[in-house]
Amino acid sequence: MNRPVGREFDNALLVEADRNSFLHPFTQITDHRANGALVMASAKGCRITDATGREFIDAAAGLWCVNVGYGREEISEAIAAQSRLLPYFHTFNGVGNEPGIRLAEKLLSLAPAGMKRVFYGSSGSDANDTAVKLLWHYNICRGKPNKRKIISRNYAYHGVSVASGSLSGIPMVHEHFGLPLDFVRHVSRPDLYRDAPERQCHTEEAYSAWLADELDRMIVAEGPDTVAGFVAEPVMGTGGVLPPPRGYFEALQQVLDRHDVHLISDEVITGYGRTGTWFASEPSGMRPDIVLTAKGVTSGYLPLSAVFVGEKVWSAIEDASRDGRVFAHGFTYSGHPTCAAAALANIDIIEREGLVDRVADIAPIFRDVITAAVGDLPLVGDIRTAGFMMGVELVADRTSKARLPAGAKPAGRVALAARRHGVLVRGLPNSDIIALSPPFIVTEEELGIIASGLKRAIEEVTQELRSEGAM
Repeated sequence: MNRPVGREFDNALLVEADRNSFLHPFTQITDHRANGALVMASAKGCRITDATGREFIDAAAGLWCVNVGYGREEISEAIAAQSRLLPYFHTFNGVGNEPGIRLAEKLLSLAPAGMKRVFYGSSGSDANDTAVKLLWHYNICRGKPNKRKIISRNYAYHGVSVASGSLSGIPMVHEHFGLPLDFVRHVSRPDLYRDAPERQCHTEEAYSAWLADELDRMIVAEGPDTVAGFVAEPVMGTGGVLPPPRGYFEALQQVLDRHDVHLISDEVITGYGRTGTWFASEPSGMRPDIVLTAKGVTSGYLPLSAVFVGEKVWSAIEDASRDGRVFAHGFTYSGHPTCAAAALANIDIIEREGLVDRVADIAPIFRDVITAAVGDLPLVGDIRTAGFMMGVELVADRTSKARLPAGAKPAGRVALAARRHGVLVRGLPNSDIIALSPPFIVTEEELGIIASGLKRAIEEVTQELRSEGAM
């Protein structure tokens, strides 16, 4: 059993304590009360062990984030060393620290073209909040205070704070919270499998043109002088693992340029190599003014986000500061030195081991191994990938693409069944889609185990759905 030396876990006591004390995110409370938590105890590489000693392969890299795998001593040692030297100090009022400064310099050397400054936070949610305030501040600085609306996309995921939760387009993030706030609008997501045929778009380029026209019509209807930005993930993650159709961002960029609307690229998932390049914005055809990152910057070892501010936005803010105004935004943990030290160690591993190139090289094997295992199963309608991101969409009928009944919850059931076979995958919220996003160090042998466990899980759930009359 893979446990730290000297650590013993009584799973039953932990489950009971958890049940009576912990409000879990994105968790059905009555289900948690009835069934308790899956308590994790230790991890190494792509394997994670729970408090009973069961071992799983983590085919989701936590929440799209443990890119270099678990148990990296270099990162743990960097955290320990920094915590002994300077565990924390703020960065307000022009105060800095060595790891935060070095990290900003390093990130800008890797960032998409035109990025001039880095702003730190702790999560993808606060990165999205920061982007909204940056655009509002930018427009006030240039004398356009009414340009405040942000356009997002249906089923996008940008976080769950009040502002970022409004940008998100997932129904369960809105309902019961009174969201979205009124500065946000949503347009269609680029779903080639579900939506393009309905639009009678016979090519990907035609579908992209249709989506660009929809965006254009919304900006015109709202009034271009009221629209500040458009936010998008280069590859939509939680909304279904949706790579963009050909020409999509190029077509959208023409609309944005025409109306003086600025592009925010949310690379919280894709940043730092998950699609086989350091960042996905430029390969996707995006020319962003602001780029948002988190997750992979530390591989999840400590919480950190990094917002890249582009030339246009930075220049206006810098020029306006000459009248004495202060950029009055920031967080207690902005530029946290220990988190920055973890990020520097993490990025060093990615560079030294060539993990971004490895993702590009292994991605076709990842796609082919999973497709060979589950692609012909009657429950599987579509498999789509972008590097080490994969979405497996479940359907009632492969030919008609008919959806399963709303209450069937097949993706969640498959995720639970996969656990029984030693594999951790994610059932995406409000969807019939299973997401896979393994660590960059996953081996071909482990990919085979993931494929086998997923296949058995889907077969079991298929039998259950048939017995219930859902298929």
